[in-house]
Amino acid sequence: LNSNTTLLYQYQGGEGNMAYAVIFGCIVVLGLPLNAASLWILIQRHRLKSPSAVIMINLALADLLLVLSLPMRVYYYATGIWSLGVFACICISSLFTNNIRASAIFITVIGVDRLLAVVFPLSSRHLRNTTNSWRACGLIWISLVAVSIPESVAISSKMQGCNLTNCFHPERSPCYKEQIVPSLNYVNSCFVFTLLAVNCISTSMVSWKLRSHLSDSVQVVNKMNVMLIFAMNLLMFFIFFLPVSLVLSVEKWRVAVEPALCLASMNCCFDPLLYYFSLDSFWTKKEDDKARPNGIHSRS
Repeated sequence: LNSNTTLLYQYQGGEGNMAYAVIFGCIVVLGLPLNAASLWILIQRHRLKSPSAVIMINLALADLLLVLSLPMRVYYYATGIWSLGVFACICISSLFTNNIRASAIFITVIGVDRLLAVVFPLSSRHLRNTTNSWRACGLIWISLVAVSIPESVAISSKMQGCNLTNCFHPERSPCYKEQIVPSLNYVNSCFVFTLLAVNCISTSMVSWKLRSHLSDSVQVVNKMNVMLIFAMNLLMFFIFFLPVSLVLSVEKWRVAVEPALCLASMNCCFDPLLYYFSLDSFWTKKEDDKARPNGIHSRS
């Protein structure tokens, strides 16, 4: 490659991308303090004494890690040049992708936890404890890392020998190998659609249960708060996660992948606002292990 070709691809990487730099920069400025404060409040006030608190802590951690992956994107979109090499590019891209996945998973797990508490209060009592919550969250993190390793290896093999200047647009580099495995995009899309289906089913079952006679073993103090969680779950998926899946699924729409990723990353700013600060239980210090947040309490 001659120097003119290299400069051409550097310019293409930065042309028209200042808007993305501004958007990602705003997400960092807003998301970093919100998620850091949320994580601190959850740990200090809830003391890890409820399954919901454990799941929310992991959601806040995923959002915080997502925010920490964005400053290098701001730098790249502002300058149009990536000078840190292939390994750093893959690590930052993997951190970004995995924590978007983690956010979607933990949002779904919150809904499933509420489903068990309302619809199956007795049979799920032995499942809904902090130990099992930590085990489930740990399994989720391990699974995400296990999935990201072969993905990173595949991407690295395609970038071998590249003097990479387009980190988040490797396909623009003239030395990038074009044999991308399209099945990865479809697998990711199917994964999001599956999580969305789980949220829809959970919402329907809880809504039906709240409209019918509740079991004597569960007392729902505030039905509105319970349904608010499920409504927010669905909004999160339809607004932030579904567009990315649709863009990746339809080849003609993949030109819009960057706006879709911007939209997906905005989720980390709305999780604290919607899940934590809008719920009274977020500010309430847990006094005992039997307390159930979001208006759900078990009778002994």
